[in-house]
Amino acid sequence: MSVLNAAARAALTAGRLAHVVTVNADGTPQVSLVWTGIDGDDIVFAHLGEGRKIANLRRDPRVVLSVEAEGRTEIGLDHYLVVYGTASVVDGGGPDLLQRLAEVYLGLGVRFPPFDNPPPGHVVRIAADRVAGIGPWFTS
Repeated sequence: MSVLNAAARAALTAGRLAHVVTVNADGTPQVSLVWTGIDGDDIVFAHLGEGRKIANLRRDPRVVLSVEAEGRTEIGLDHYLVVYGTASVVDGGGPDLLQRLAEVYLGLGVRFPPFDNPPPGHVVRIAADRVAGIGPWFTS
């Protein structure tokens, strides 16, 4: 059973930028902003190049993702979702996923990447191990 309930899935598909934290070779954190979606029980994002986050995830698949979410607590704290998980890098498919996500993040009919013949890129799939944050997905 997935640890992502309906509220967590809604937050991850609402078109808000997510912060993805990976581990550099020296043990320091590396953070990137990504567009996220859901595919089955996995959180997905794409990357066209061979960037730092892809290299980090190939070496160490531990990942943390955070996203601001709709809503606020009764004392005024904004909702946010944190997902701890394990990532796998799938070679290819990056442009297709980016196009699908662009319709959420940029609008219907937008072409992304906005150039011909993009590289095959990568799709990153995150299997969520646990969630945290403040909101209807958090169960302490």
